[in-house]
Formats: sequence, structure tokens, C-alpha cells
Amino acid sequence: MEKPIVHDTMLLMKKAVPADKSDSGTAVDLRDTLLAHSAGCAGLAANMIGANKSIIAFFAAGVPVVMLNPRITAHSAESYETEEGCLSLTGVRKTKRYHQITVEYDDMMMKRKRMVYTGFIAQVIQHEIDHLNGILI
Repeated sequence: MEKPIVHDTMLLMKKAVPADKSDSGTAVDLRDTLLAHSAGCAGLAANMIGANKSIIAFFAAGVPVVMLNPRITAHSAESYETEEGCLSLTGVRKTKRYHQITVEYDDMMMKRKRMVYTGFIAQVIQHEIDHLNGILI
């Protein structure tokens, strides 16, 4: 079910708590909200819909991907400066991102996975994981 986007920075700056199998409804709501905002949004974190859980959703090749408890375990040495916007915040801000990241996460069935991402998808994942850590760009 689509949920409203949270704009309260105090809520957005809280560090997320780990997700478990009982949070599958939140994961589905996050995916549905991402789909509802697909015209102007590349990714969302659960705190952006009011759930303080470690869950993100983003598009990869036009398909929504949901990660529970994502953690960046490695990144490229090369980084770049970019500007990003956010549905929860107004305007754009400068930030540093890595070209390539390795992410460990649980899928919707709570099976542990590891993937390598590059380019824009890696940038989106880094942005959403920042949200889970209470970091606002």
C-alpha cells in the first residue's frame, strides 16, 4: 500500500533498527510507494514512509528491488562528487559517492545475498543506506 512521504528531519535522522521477517508488510509498502513515485524517484528508505526499519527499495533496470538490512561491505577506491535530491527534502545537495559498491542484504524471504553495483544504481543505494544511518544529504 502506498504510504505518505515523511518530511520531518528529526524522524529521518534516527538510525534504523534491523528488519526481520515480521517487517515484510513494511517492505511491500515501501515497494508500492516507490512504484507510486516512479516518475521522480529512484529509491526510498523505510524511514521515508515512517517506519524506522533497515529496509530500502530502488529500481534496477526498471524493476523494483527491496533489500532488508543492507550493508556496504566494500567499495571502489574511486569516488566522485555529485548533487542529489530527495523526496523527503527540498532542493539538491552535494555529496560524495563511490563508483562501485558491494552490498550484503536479506531478500524478502530473509535469505542473505551479496551483489556488486556500479554507476547510478550504486549511487542510489548509497543514498538510501545513508537514510538508514540517519544521514541526510
